Amino acid sequence: QVRLVQSGGGLVQPGESLTLSCAVSGSSLSTVAMDWYRQGPGKERELVASISSDGNTNYADSVKGRFTISRDNAENTLYLQMNSLEPEDTAVYYCYAEWGAPSDYDLDDYWGQGTLVTVSS
Repeated sequence: QVRLVQSGGGLVQPGESLTLSCAVSGSSLSTVAMDWYRQGPGKERELVASISSDGNTNYADSVKGRFTISRDNAENTLYLQMNSLEPEDTAVYYCYAEWGAPSDYDLDDYWGQGTLVTVSS
């Protein structure tokens, strides 16, 4: 059974920082790409950042220069360091593992449970 368990969300003021974690159990994340998505109220879920199995990273233009995605393969954990947070960053953030499509996997094997980040003064 594969599970992605997130932590680190909360309420912060504009300009402050926050780090999200995504701990994977049941499988190793070392050989797959990992992603962070977010979805604000009434908005489409969007890709925020990606990291490949060899460490290449990509970011949405809206967060480039402010967010950093990283992985600790030894701890089987994905991170998102968020700096200079803005109210527009308020959303539920989800981690995602690009396992592919094994026949015995369900949505819980791909997505973290989501964690709310609220940026407000």
